[in-house]
Amino acid sequence: MRSDLKPKLLTVLQEGYGRKDFKADLTAGVIVGVIALPLAIAFAVASGVAPERGLYTAIIAGFAIALFGGSRTQVCGPTGAFIPIIYTIVAQHGMSGLAFATVMAGFILVAMGLAKMGALLKFISYPVIVGFTAGIAVTIFSTQVPDLLGLRISEEIPGDFVGKWSLYFQHLDTANWRTCLISAFATAAVFAWPRLTSKIPGALFVIAAATIAVLLLGWDAGTRGADGVVTIGSKFFSDKPFPAGIPMPDFGIFGGLTFEKMRELIAPAFLIALLGSIESLLSAVVADGMTGRRCRPNAELVAQGVGNILSPIFGGIPATGAIARTAANIKNGGRTPFAALIHAFVLLAILLCLGRFIVYVPMCALGAVLVLVSYTMSGWRTFVGLVRTSPKSDVVVLALTFLLTVFVDLSVAIEVGVVLSAFLFLKRESETAEFHVFSRRQLGENAFDPHGTLAAWREKLPDDVEVFEVFGSLFFGAVDQFRENFKRVGRKPKVFILDLSNLISIDATGIHAIKETHLDMRADGTKLVIVGLHPQPKRALAHAGLDKVIGEENICRDMPSAIERSRAVLAEKTEKIA
Repeated sequence: MRSDLKPKLLTVLQEGYGRKDFKADLTAGVIVGVIALPLAIAFAVASGVAPERGLYTAIIAGFAIALFGGSRTQVCGPTGAFIPIIYTIVAQHGMSGLAFATVMAGFILVAMGLAKMGALLKFISYPVIVGFTAGIAVTIFSTQVPDLLGLRISEEIPGDFVGKWSLYFQHLDTANWRTCLISAFATAAVFAWPRLTSKIPGALFVIAAATIAVLLLGWDAGTRGADGVVTIGSKFFSDKPFPAGIPMPDFGIFGGLTFEKMRELIAPAFLIALLGSIESLLSAVVADGMTGRRCRPNAELVAQGVGNILSPIFGGIPATGAIARTAANIKNGGRTPFAALIHAFVLLAILLCLGRFIVYVPMCALGAVLVLVSYTMSGWRTFVGLVRTSPKSDVVVLALTFLLTVFVDLSVAIEVGVVLSAFLFLKRESETAEFHVFSRRQLGENAFDPHGTLAAWREKLPDDVEVFEVFGSLFFGAVDQFRENFKRVGRKPKVFILDLSNLISIDATGIHAIKETHLDMRADGTKLVIVGLHPQPKRALAHAGLDKVIGEENICRDMPSAIERSRAVLAEKTEKIA
């Protein structure tokens, strides 16, 4: 087994797992299981699927990812980031479409891990991550408005932001005062609870208190009908019991799988895989920062893939690393993947023993919990801080990613944000490249020598020799600047030293530019001498065969040897003339 794919659970067992470790993991696992219960249900309901599917996801995917994952303390399950994606897929393709897309995303994640792409995801810029995370937070909040206000909306709610809010305003007169009252108290309580105590999860307390209050007051929709507070039971299980048994595999989801269906779902599958990989690795990095450990990102991607393959087979939805649950696991003493495994068993026990009571939970209480989730996820302080302190180009990326996430689509937002970030990076890189031409005459006249690298060679640099310095990277974004500066060389010298000692990297376009420069010089009777190649440019030139074209004797290690080679070339030219 490749070392980067080795599960952390196996490492823990090899290092030795004792009673003290198990006791710490047991405590953390039970607490995190209780915390995960309301969140798993809330995320499922907000995504437009039945509440038990959130529990199935936390149990099955949470267990599988902990078993094969590359993090010691990460806890996985359904998360808020997936809500708009799942909602859209279910609306367009149904539950079978969501299952197909999730399984395909699982295989994509496995392939990403096997291809060692765990480290590549760090190249997604911070403004893009902050922008689409804040956009998702706004989207989550938008989906909860009908439940928070008890709006009676008979038509299908649009998927787009503007359409949603237009429909909400049209139906404001249908708001239920009982629901609004419970929502107000639940929302206030869920925000205030952390100031009172951290021993009992605020979400669990708020949901339990709201449920008891609605039952004691007789306000549930089952009793009052349309004037009552909508509960999970009245919305999802009015004509059937809550499925509180052990989740069983159902391969019937693949019955309608066709090539055309796969083609339609490949884009959503890639989006699930991309977002799942980003979320899980961000969560793992947070865990590493809290524990001082290091995760195995490739193993984590493979485990995420396995979890997302199994989750829909057992009736679940997409899963990824959950930062809040992971942090709670660490804060409560979780040391190894056994804590996440225990969290899955705790959820299964709750499902089997208390599942029938879930139907009494008010939808507005879940909405209050998700208001807190969206507020926390928005990271508005970070957002405002980036706007105030970042370069304008990064602010543009941040704002554009946020607006596209809210008003258009998350996949479009990520694509545009990543591409725009890449272009802006290339633009900044091209601006850092510097090109300077020097000759003995110019140095003698105290010409511009910004880095002071050639002043030492003022007396040694022969006549009829020019030096062209390159700083930074010579890639496709800087080649035009390279050519423009090269054209400024006045008379054609007999020897042209191309000083690449400050060249960090070069690509195919840069190599082609040097090759063209060499051919132009040869046509003018000028010898090109290259000096100071670093490993990457040296390998690139050799791979392109340019060292053979220019001549290995004309590729020098340092400036003294380049000047010596120039003297030899000048002597040869003098002999030929004589």
